[in-house]
Amino acid sequence: MPYALMLLLLLSWPLAANQVVRHALPETADDLRTQYPLALLRLALDHSGSDYRLEGTAAMTQSRAMALMEHNRGVDVVWTMTSREREAALRPIRIPIDKGLLGWRVLLVRGSDAGRFVAADHKTLKQMIAGQGHDWPDREILLNNRYVTRALSYDALFNMLARGHIDYVPRSVTEVQDEANIHANKGLVIEPSLMLWYPAALYYFVHPDNEHLARQIERGLEAALADGSFDQLFNQTHEPILKALAVTQRRVIMLTNPLLPEATPLQRGALWHPLPAQGTGGP
Repeated sequence: MPYALMLLLLLSWPLAANQVVRHALPETADDLRTQYPLALLRLALDHSGSDYRLEGTAAMTQSRAMALMEHNRGVDVVWTMTSREREAALRPIRIPIDKGLLGWRVLLVRGSDAGRFVAADHKTLKQMIAGQGHDWPDREILLNNRYVTRALSYDALFNMLARGHIDYVPRSVTEVQDEANIHANKGLVIEPSLMLWYPAALYYFVHPDNEHLARQIERGLEAALADGSFDQLFNQTHEPILKALAVTQRRVIMLTNPLLPEATPLQRGALWHPLPAQGTGGP
């Protein structure tokens, strides 16, 4: 980091020594979705020049973590998909930490059933049942695009898919490989030919009154973007995943996202990973 920028960051916030930043732990021990957001949060706080300590609290659902943070009860930061409702309740840091990959969705399906999806399109998928987490904004996005969904807990999604009670689970490209490996013994596989896409932003959120921490994270992220360390961490984490999933060879079905706030920085191209191919669109 350039010395002048580091000096500016050091002088900008009069921080208490060893400031604690508390985050929720994942619902289950084998849930690996926190690894990259935590690594990037550490990078941002390092770039802020602050003296901090990240601390995991209890394991809990995403909605529980946001509720606790909204009421200042033991959670300082969460990372989640943005929506109008969430931005009204919490303070977003409007830098998509996964460059929009949360909206790149491939399908987790039963291996014995994968052939049903080879020629699937909007019409075909609307005749099937998609499993979604009960507190995920993605469910409302699918419903708005006239897809049929069933709301379940995170753990129940994979068991219900294996038992044939739902037909597929759309999962972000950043999540699906770990989940497929964990649940391979249930006969679940990643469908190889399709990708759903909708504009989505995964942000860090803090309490609306915690402007101090919001500025700390935002300036740290901007500094990491400026010196290339953000992109380095992003690419090291995600390029092997995108290559393994062969995203450039998939048919892309494009959906709309009615939850996306108007303030989403879609015009800042550097914050988004380019979509690899033109897809078929429209609800």
